[in-house]
Amino acid sequence: MTTTGMTTKAVLFHELGGPEVLTVEEVPLPDPGPGEVLVRVEAIGLNRAEALFRSGTYYYPATLPGSRLGYEAAGVVEAVGTGVTAYAPGDPVMAAANFDFGTYGVYAERVVLPEEYVVARPEGVDAVTAAAVWLSYFTAYGGMVLTGGLRPGDHVVVTGASSGVGTAAVQTALRIGAVPIATTRGEGKRKRLLELGAAHVIATDTEDLVGEVRRITGGAGADLAFDAIGGPGFARLGDALRPGGTAVLYGWLDPRPTELSRNWPLTTHAYANGVLARTEEGRRRAAGFIGSGLRDGSLAPVIAETFDGLERIADAHRLMESNAHLGKIVVRVSS
Repeated sequence: MTTTGMTTKAVLFHELGGPEVLTVEEVPLPDPGPGEVLVRVEAIGLNRAEALFRSGTYYYPATLPGSRLGYEAAGVVEAVGTGVTAYAPGDPVMAAANFDFGTYGVYAERVVLPEEYVVARPEGVDAVTAAAVWLSYFTAYGGMVLTGGLRPGDHVVVTGASSGVGTAAVQTALRIGAVPIATTRGEGKRKRLLELGAAHVIATDTEDLVGEVRRITGGAGADLAFDAIGGPGFARLGDALRPGGTAVLYGWLDPRPTELSRNWPLTTHAYANGVLARTEEGRRRAAGFIGSGLRDGSLAPVIAETFDGLERIADAHRLMESNAHLGKIVVRVSS
């Protein structure tokens, strides 16, 4: 397939702001060069990082005007550049979410990506499911297991448990044989989190986090905390751990300075998903874990809502920022 002179629809933004700054525009579609693949996007999975990037609060800035957006997508290879042997036209793939999405953002009908930025889609997995899988489960597995050393029988506190990564973390903990303790701000999502497999749920607006964790663990404290929030509350998570416990921080939804617990000895990791995703070994291990989990049913992404068409991307972002959803938000792409 030759794309010379072709264009594709893509989501861009030319200024920082809310969902209203996102626009759908025709952009040039280059031929895949050496080591690159052209992917027809079938579905896009939204992530909180994209809202931070769009609003100017992510850890690297957007290049304006004309910044792209989007980490996670599922699609089909349409063409490959010279030197590409791992993929061929017709292969179902997923974006590996290990790139600068201001440049390679996958909110589009078609994208050209370096081959190391894609991974094979597990056999039999539809596009909507696949778009909701990779980043959430990679983050949960890479952060809790490969980095945090989560083991069978461990108690793990998962903050923001109703998010896409949070629900993936609960399932990942169960698959490992650990005991997931989910936190959520209010009571509204308690029942659903228990249905999804959380062994315990703590509503942090009305319940004492440290006291509840101590009660659940018979006074010992949790072995691991897996946190998307940071800020001053990170210290309370450390307080809830056993002596020698581990806290893994993978996000900073609270922009205030992160505070550390004085409950020493304590191991703290600042987990960067992209660093692990850029290694062949990291992608291979995560792909093996995720693929086998999808096949045996122990991993099943929770889809909060599915929107149809790139034109609904702003609506999808509004839902994400409302925090009213539980699980992943997906946008189907028609081309």
